Amino acid sequence: MTELSPHTKKFQKELNAGTSSLVLLRVLSRSDEPMYGYQIAKLLEQSGPDIPMMKQGTLYPVLRSLEDNGLLESRVEPSVSGPPRRYYKITGEGCTALGEWIELWKQTKKFVDAILKG
Repeated sequence: MTELSPHTKKFQKELNAGTSSLVLLRVLSRSDEPMYGYQIAKLLEQSGPDIPMMKQGTLYPVLRSLEDNGLLESRVEPSVSGPPRRYYKITGEGCTALGEWIELWKQTKKFVDAILKG
């Protein structure tokens, strides 16, 4: 991948900041079981291996923020292969927010697409 200009890096960072919460809520809403951070990161990597949208270092602060806002809940469990793992699952409030955010995303995407097409 080519090196991005500083302006493009800044734009990508701002764009990612606005979409990471939506993506994480959607991933967790589709899972039957709670998921831990590394597991989520691997799933995102597999979903778009050529599109580095979210680095693992930014994943955890977003998960914590979503939990602080009542949209996720977590529990820590011991792991046989290393340190304890924090498992996240979406809350009822998170499901409600996700539905609203999806609608906002659709409206935003439609608007941006219309402007970009001219």
